[in-house]
Amino acid sequence: MKYELNVAHLYGDLLNTYGDNGNLLALKYYAKLMDTDLDIQIVSLDEKFDPNAWDVVFFGGGQDYEQTIVSKDIQGKKDDLTDYIEDGGPMLAICGGYQLLGHYYVGADGEKIKGIGALDHYTLSQDDNRFIGDIVIKNKETGEVYHGFENHNGKTYLGKGERPLGEVESGNGNNGEDNSEGVVYKNVYGSYFHGPILTRNGELAKKILLTALKRKYPNADLSSQEQLTIKPTF
Repeated sequence: MKYELNVAHLYGDLLNTYGDNGNLLALKYYAKLMDTDLDIQIVSLDEKFDPNAWDVVFFGGGQDYEQTIVSKDIQGKKDDLTDYIEDGGPMLAICGGYQLLGHYYVGADGEKIKGIGALDHYTLSQDDNRFIGDIVIKNKETGEVYHGFENHNGKTYLGKGERPLGEVESGNGNNGEDNSEGVVYKNVYGSYFHGPILTRNGELAKKILLTALKRKYPNADLSSQEQLTIKPTF
């Protein structure tokens, strides 16, 4: 059986710092291995987000100027995005997208930029410093090890109901203080990993796709997809 998933790329015409759109190319690659076609559409400024229309959501990052524009527009999508998240919709959010799912982040110039508060984290800025370099984390629940590259000024602090994507084994992570990197909330995965994250961490791509398939096709036999072996690419 051939499957199809509808993927919403939030503000894909504005947010693509460090090539994070490559996550969608990686997702298409892994989806093909899982007998699944992806229909990827950009949902951008002044466009409605229908929580019932999408099976996967990708939300990348950008520079402060573009993210300020997105911050204002996304308030109109806040309720629908929150409904999608609370209903278990799978989402991958990177850097600025990750920050904007929280309450707010402070930009490099000190301006507080409003998020949608769908997740209970917030982000401060650093003075004259960035976290830059290779990073390795380990997810305590699954034992999976994720490899990537971080480049961010923000220091994110997780809140209620949130747990980290992994504990830092080398690198800085969310804030350089509590050994956390990224976030997991329901079926939302947030991270500061660039690179993009899914090209080096196919198990995460598989997890996102399987979640979406089980949600859309609850009666399907997905045993072959579940048994798919993802080989490291680093």
